[in-house]
Amino acid sequence: MVPPVAVSPLIKTARYSALIAGIIYGKRRYDHLKPIAAEERRIEEEEKKVREEQERIAKQLAEGTLFTQTYCTAHMWTSQSRLHCQISYFALVLTANEDSILK
Repeated sequence: MVPPVAVSPLIKTARYSALIAGIIYGKRRYDHLKPIAAEERRIEEEEKKVREEQERIAKQLAEGTLFTQTYCTAHMWTSQSRLHCQISYFALVLTANEDSILK
Protein backbone atom coordinates (compact mmCIF):
# COMPACT_ATOMS: atom_id res chain seq x y z
CA MET A 1 0.00 0.00 0.00
CA VAL A 2 1.17 3.50 -0.79
CA PRO A 3 1.84 5.79 2.16
CA PRO A 4 -0.43 8.88 2.38
CA VAL A 5 0.84 12.08 0.84
CA ALA A 6 1.34 15.08 3.09
CA VAL A 7 -1.19 17.79 2.20
CA SER A 8 0.09 21.33 2.03
CA PRO A 9 -0.93 23.59 4.92
CA LEU A 10 -2.16 26.13 2.34
CA ILE A 11 -4.57 23.55 0.87
CA LYS A 12 -5.78 22.54 4.35
CA THR A 13 -6.40 26.18 5.24
CA ALA A 14 -8.27 26.77 1.98
CA ARG A 15 -10.47 23.70 2.54
CA TYR A 16 -11.43 24.67 6.08
CA SER A 17 -11.94 28.29 5.09
CA ALA A 18 -14.33 27.20 2.31
CA LEU A 19 -16.16 24.91 4.74
CA ILE A 20 -16.60 27.66 7.33
CA ALA A 21 -17.63 30.19 4.66
CA GLY A 22 -20.25 27.73 3.37
CA ILE A 23 -21.66 27.19 6.86
CA ILE A 24 -21.87 30.95 7.47
CA TYR A 25 -23.51 31.53 4.07
CA GLY A 26 -26.05 28.76 4.70
CA LYS A 27 -26.99 30.16 8.09
CA ARG A 28 -27.45 33.68 6.70
CA ARG A 29 -29.49 32.39 3.77
CA TYR A 30 -31.69 30.31 6.07
CA ASP A 31 -32.28 33.32 8.35
CA HIS A 32 -33.22 35.39 5.29
CA LEU A 33 -35.67 32.83 3.85
CA LYS A 34 -37.32 31.70 7.10
CA PRO A 35 -39.63 34.76 7.61
CA ILE A 36 -40.58 34.75 3.93
CA ALA A 37 -41.68 31.13 4.15
CA ALA A 38 -43.59 31.80 7.38
CA GLU A 39 -45.50 34.65 5.70
CA GLU A 40 -46.31 32.43 2.72
CA ARG A 41 -47.65 29.71 5.05
CA ARG A 42 -49.80 32.28 6.89
CA ILE A 43 -51.25 33.60 3.64
CA GLU A 44 -51.91 30.07 2.40
CA GLU A 45 -53.80 29.27 5.63
CA GLU A 46 -56.01 32.36 5.20
CA GLU A 47 -56.70 31.48 1.57
CA LYS A 48 -57.52 27.90 2.58
CA LYS A 49 -60.05 29.11 5.18
CA VAL A 50 -61.70 31.38 2.61
CA ARG A 51 -61.73 28.60 0.01
CA GLU A 52 -63.33 26.17 2.49
CA GLU A 53 -65.94 28.81 3.40
CA GLN A 54 -66.78 29.34 -0.26
CA GLU A 55 -67.09 25.59 -0.80
CA ARG A 56 -69.36 25.29 2.26
CA ILE A 57 -71.61 28.09 1.01
CA ALA A 58 -71.72 26.60 -2.49
CA LYS A 59 -72.66 23.24 -0.99
CA GLN A 60 -75.41 24.80 1.12
CA LEU A 61 -76.71 26.69 -1.91
CA ALA A 62 -76.81 23.47 -3.88
CA GLU A 63 -78.69 21.74 -1.07
CA GLY A 64 -80.93 24.76 -0.50
CA THR A 65 -80.14 24.92 3.22
CA LEU A 66 -78.37 28.28 3.35
CA PHE A 67 -79.69 30.40 6.20
CA THR A 68 -79.14 34.11 6.66
CA GLN A 69 -75.86 34.39 8.56
CA THR A 70 -73.48 37.20 9.33
CA TYR A 71 -69.73 36.69 9.38
CA CYS A 72 -68.63 40.34 9.71
CA THR A 73 -67.55 40.24 13.32
CA ALA A 74 -63.91 41.12 12.80
CA HIS A 75 -62.55 43.97 14.86
CA MET A 76 -60.05 45.06 12.21
CA TRP A 77 -60.57 45.24 8.46
CA THR A 78 -58.04 42.73 7.27
CA SER A 79 -58.16 41.16 3.86
CA GLN A 80 -59.54 37.99 5.41
CA SER A 81 -62.46 39.72 7.15
CA ARG A 82 -63.27 41.64 3.96
CA LEU A 83 -63.43 38.37 2.07
CA HIS A 84 -65.70 36.85 4.73
CA CYS A 85 -67.96 39.90 4.49
CA GLN A 86 -68.07 39.63 0.71
CA ILE A 87 -68.90 35.93 0.92
CA SER A 88 -71.63 36.45 3.50
CA TYR A 89 -73.04 39.41 1.55
CA PHE A 90 -73.15 37.22 -1.55
CA ALA A 91 -74.95 34.52 0.42
CA LEU A 92 -77.40 37.05 1.92
CA VAL A 93 -78.20 38.51 -1.50
CA LEU A 94 -78.83 35.05 -2.91
CA THR A 95 -81.02 34.16 0.06
CA ALA A 96 -82.96 37.43 -0.25
CA ASN A 97 -83.44 36.86 -3.98
CA GLU A 98 -84.72 33.35 -3.38
CA ASP A 99 -87.19 34.65 -0.78
CA SER A 100 -88.49 37.37 -3.11
CA ILE A 101 -88.86 34.87 -5.95
CA LEU A 102 -90.89 32.53 -3.77
CA LYS A 103 -93.33 35.29 -2.72
